[in-house]
Amino acid sequence: MASVIAKQNIVFALCKYLSLDPNEFSSDLGSDVKSLCARILSSSGNGDLQVNNKELLKWIEFAESLLENSSVTLESLGKLNEELITKSVLMGGGLKPSEADMIVFSVVHSAVNDLSSSDKAKLPHLLRWIDYIQNKEYFGELFKKILVENVQCIPSALKSTRKVDDSNAKKTVQETKEAINKEADSKAKKIADAEKVEAAGQATPDKRKLPEKEPGKARQPEKEVEKKDEELSVSLLKIQIGHIRKAWKHPSADSLLVEEIDIGEAKCRQVVSGLAKYCTPDQLKNRRVVLITNVKPGKLRDVMSEGLVLCASNQDHSIVEPLIAPDEAKIGECVTFSGHVGRPEEILNPKKKQLDKITPHLFTNDKGVATFKNIPFMTSAGPCTSSIPNATVK
Repeated sequence: MASVIAKQNIVFALCKYLSLDPNEFSSDLGSDVKSLCARILSSSGNGDLQVNNKELLKWIEFAESLLENSSVTLESLGKLNEELITKSVLMGGGLKPSEADMIVFSVVHSAVNDLSSSDKAKLPHLLRWIDYIQNKEYFGELFKKILVENVQCIPSALKSTRKVDDSNAKKTVQETKEAINKEADSKAKKIADAEKVEAAGQATPDKRKLPEKEPGKARQPEKEVEKKDEELSVSLLKIQIGHIRKAWKHPSADSLLVEEIDIGEAKCRQVVSGLAKYCTPDQLKNRRVVLITNVKPGKLRDVMSEGLVLCASNQDHSIVEPLIAPDEAKIGECVTFSGHVGRPEEILNPKKKQLDKITPHLFTNDKGVATFKNIPFMTSAGPCTSSIPNATVK
């Protein structure tokens, strides 16, 4: 029998998602989980459709089964981890969380939070999903934020996998697990082999060596690929939501404006932007913007700049505008990208040209949603956007 606290968590999470008052359902806490969810869903705009949604019903039953035991087991979390191997969210096959995500998240959150680091490492896809939901949806103080690091991304080969039948689905999951294990074994073997080669040095000549130039380059391509992937990870950037409190013309550059931007710190950031040709200071004042806050501070024409406001531009750069952050996004919150989880650099190193390598992959799609390699800029209130579709972002 599910505890009252567990049901309260479900009510809060689901009502928050559906913009309903959770107090209206306090008298329903004595009913079973399925009935409780049905009561809440029927109160929403498309309630009848959702109550009869078989896939949603499956996840409600899953959540109820987890609560039948005194605690959520590692085995149950493992099953959920397998379900998430080819998914970003539980329903719909896209990036938008659903009622199912809210219900299951509220049930497993406490158990995942209490896991040891070693157990968390066994559930990379579950942790990736947990991190996405907790950053996508705002639950206030009810659910403590779980620190997630080094989350494994969805295997690219599986992103387009289609579910043909149950037997094929199980086969896909099994093959994926085997592939992940093989990849881990392969990496371990390569490291061991590399250590052996380094230890051996020049002592034993290799009869199979190619001409002089090749031996020194034997392992270089793999290292270069790994290094290149790290340098291109958008997680290196600290992208935050800011609120422009003041804006004025640069004292010595007609093409520049200076903004005072609140990102939730004790002091506002001063940022210099090349927007003078495209908007006035008054048009920027009190506007929500998206900015990179871990660029190295420096002076632009003798005025200090401590960030970079991200802007969308059409092809001929005749129209440029700052990206639009959702009105309900919290000032200072970090923008997230599904599948890209990592700690941003404290300060980007200009010598590594990290920004130059990442920004060519920033665009708005045909609907004006800002993306990194087609992955949306996400906040707790939805994606960041622009009125300019198919634009470059920098």
